[in-house]
Amino acid sequence: MIRVDFTKLRILVVDDNAHMRRIVRTLLHGFGSREVYEAEDGAAGLEMFTTHLPDIIIVDWSMPIFDGVELTTMIRQPDSGMNPYVPIIMLTGHSEKSRVIRARDAGVTEFLCKPISSKALHQRLLNCVLNPRPFIKTRDYFGPDRRRSTAASYSGPERRSKTANVVEDTANARLRDSVVS
Repeated sequence: MIRVDFTKLRILVVDDNAHMRRIVRTLLHGFGSREVYEAEDGAAGLEMFTTHLPDIIIVDWSMPIFDGVELTTMIRQPDSGMNPYVPIIMLTGHSEKSRVIRARDAGVTEFLCKPISSKALHQRLLNCVLNPRPFIKTRDYFGPDRRRSTAASYSGPERRSKTANVVEDTANARLRDSVVS
């Protein structure tokens, strides 16, 4: 049985609602995480990201200064000098299909709707660690592969063009190797 050692994970929670940050922190502590950092808006989240170098970020959509999608876009800049490969879980009350697509297109790794459950949060964290998606770089996008199915035999109209490159992601491989036993 594969086990994830949550004590080795540094997690950043970015949400303008203090009550929601407390709920998420309590759940993360219940999973075994001890290094949980919190930020109350996108600007503070970006600062905490560069200061603490978290392994996973959990971000709300609607926040002051800049929102979760804007924060994700800033983090996903491949030439920024930060870790653009960090898994980002969007935790939001906005579950409309258009918002899910917009978050995915910004580079969000996982999507989780409020109200959250312990099981759902745990599953998203496990997906980030145990099943990291390859990163794709095109002219207009850098982030985790937006497709969950990678059937090589697919030849339909949504087939990825040859201009997309799969980028080596050694950061997430190191993360997985350090916390899996």
